[in-house]
Order: sequence, then structure tokens, then C-alpha cells
Amino acid sequence: MALDIPPLPGPAPAVTLTAGGALPVAPLPATAPPPPAPRPPAGEALDGNAVRSVDRAATLLLALGECAGEVGVTELARRLGLHKSTASRLLATLQRRGLVEQDEETGKYRLGLVVIRLAERAEQTLDLRALAMPELERLARATRESATLAILREDGCHTVAQADAPHVGASPDLTGRTTPLHGVAPGKILLAAMAERDVLRIARPGLPARTPRTITRLETLVEELARVRRRGYATAFSEWIEGTNGIAVPVVDARGRVAAALGVGGPAFRVTPGRVPEIVAAARTAAAAISARLGGAAA
Repeated sequence: MALDIPPLPGPAPAVTLTAGGALPVAPLPATAPPPPAPRPPAGEALDGNAVRSVDRAATLLLALGECAGEVGVTELARRLGLHKSTASRLLATLQRRGLVEQDEETGKYRLGLVVIRLAERAEQTLDLRALAMPELERLARATRESATLAILREDGCHTVAQADAPHVGASPDLTGRTTPLHGVAPGKILLAAMAERDVLRIARPGLPARTPRTITRLETLVEELARVRRRGYATAFSEWIEGTNGIAVPVVDARGRVAAALGVGGPAFRVTPGRVPEIVAAARTAAAAISARLGGAAA
């Protein structure tokens, strides 16, 4: 007797033929499954190699920048602990980009002109006042006097930033003011960094006096600037404003040039000759920090 078997609900399952007979195969889903995720180890290894190459290239550039002149690939490789062939490949890549140059006769390397252009672009984007203010404020607290930062502008000493010590009577705000270079300590720093012909040009029209102590003779100014270069700091005691003394040190940029002068000033009864070593030491610390942010080293 035949069995009465009810039909299965829904469509019949798809089948595929194999050597062993027919096997049911599930219908395809409406959407395809997502592709497998990339394997992290392979990607991480590639990134690690790239970072290593960039780090080595940057180290090479920094090493070239620290050298007094041109340097050979063998010396560079030894200094940085690299295989000579690795240093050679990196230098060739940097040379193609103009970041380094190779002397055709000696085969030695030096920084390329592209680095200078990049440095100039970086300098143009720097906000010197914002960069220096934290150090000026620290210096003002440390010395309990006013701290200023001045630059050369149209043959004058132009103050771009000032910080006053807390709990001390307010000092006149010099920000935005320009004074003659020969009469103030920061101005002497800027003058001392100039070529002699520029000093003579500035002094030719005359050196105006504001107090009996203002330098008004060229010979005296030349001697004073020689002392400033020798000592590494400048002083101006009642030379522009009677009863006000100032001390200044240089701030240098990435090229080793004096970019600004960092000054400390206050009334003569507080900023005395006896405090010069203390104030110079504090000012040099602040100037070194600002110089480092400009890419330079302490003067």
C-alpha cells in the first residue's frame, strides 16, 4: 500500500551532482558576505619599514646640519651606525629631492638649497611674540623685573613683546616702540651682530644723546660692541632713561644668526651692577629656550 506523504513547504532545495549522488545546497543569501579583513601583521611590518627609512633619512639630514663642512658617506654611516650601502641609498634619495648636494670632485655631501628654502618658509610662519612669551614671563618672575624681546627694524631696536614681574610696580609698556640701537642694551646686542659697514652707516648721521651716559662717539661705540661680543651680553646703565638700567643677551635662529635680543630692565636701585651675573644667567637660560624653538642653539 502506498504511503500518503504531504509535499514539503516552499520551493525545492537546489541540488548539485557529485560522485556520491545528489546533495542539497542552501540557496545563496540575498547579499554577499563582506570581504575578509586585511591581516594586520603584514601592514604593520610595511609601516615599520617606512617609518625606519624616514627616521634614518631625517637623522642623516640632522647629522649633515651639525657638520662644519662637507662630509663623506663613510663618515656619515660610521657616525650614525648605518651600513655604508644604506647611507648611500638614503643620500641618493635625498639628493634627488634637492635636500642634499654632492660635490662632484670630492664626492662629499652637504645640505641642499631646498633645506634653506624650507627654513625660510618656517621662519615666515613663526609668531615670535607668541613663541617667546612663556619664557619672558618665566624670566620676569625669576628676576622680579620686566623682560622684553626686541628685533632689528629700520635700523632701530623694536620691542615685540614684554612681560612684567608680578607684585612689582607696573613698568611702561615698550611693546611696539622703537628706540635707537646705541642707547639700550638689546640694541647693543643687535648692533654687535652687524657687519662693521652697517654699524658705520647707522652711526654716520650721529648718535643722539638722552642722558649724560649715552654713547655719542663712534670710537666709544665700537669699543663697547667689542666688549659685548667678548662677554656675550650687553648692559646700558642710565644711558637712555635716567635711573633705568638694562641687561640683554642674544637669541639666535636656525642659521646661527642673532634673530632678537632678550632684555631685562628696571629701576637703577634694583637692577644694580652687582646683579649682572644673576640676571645674565637667567636671561641666557630663557634665550636658549627661545633659540631652541627657532631651531638654533644657545649663543
